[in-house]
Amino acid sequence: MKLTIYFDGQFWIGIVEMTENNKLKVCKHTFGSEPKDSEILDFIFHDMIPLLNSTSGVKNSIDKRKNKTINPKRLIRLAAKEMKNQGVSNKSYEALRIELEQKKKMKKCITRQMKEELKEQKRQLKIQKRKAKHRGK
Repeated sequence: MKLTIYFDGQFWIGIVEMTENNKLKVCKHTFGSEPKDSEILDFIFHDMIPLLNSTSGVKNSIDKRKNKTINPKRLIRLAAKEMKNQGVSNKSYEALRIELEQKKKMKKCITRQMKEELKEQKRQLKIQKRKAKHRGK
């Protein structure tokens, strides 16, 4: 699990990446103004896990080199490189984009069903009124 917090020019944004069962789960949280340590810890302990559980994962190809032990000096260099690196990886952005598209499709399908149900209700109401009028009530 990895939490990256960066400034995008207007807001401070946190991106959480987690790999679980060969799936990459990514979620985005906007902090607004520069977050204090207490706000970050509050997000980690209370909001992060439910946010990750609400997202569906995207298939991820696991890097086989990560299974080997890493030389401590190389590990320090990799950590420094991660700290210097601004923003998030392309895989994360791709996962966020796919998640957004899935939510759009789901919402579009639900709204279409609601419109059809409302249309059918109005039609049934018209039929009932017509029958009542025909009966003379």
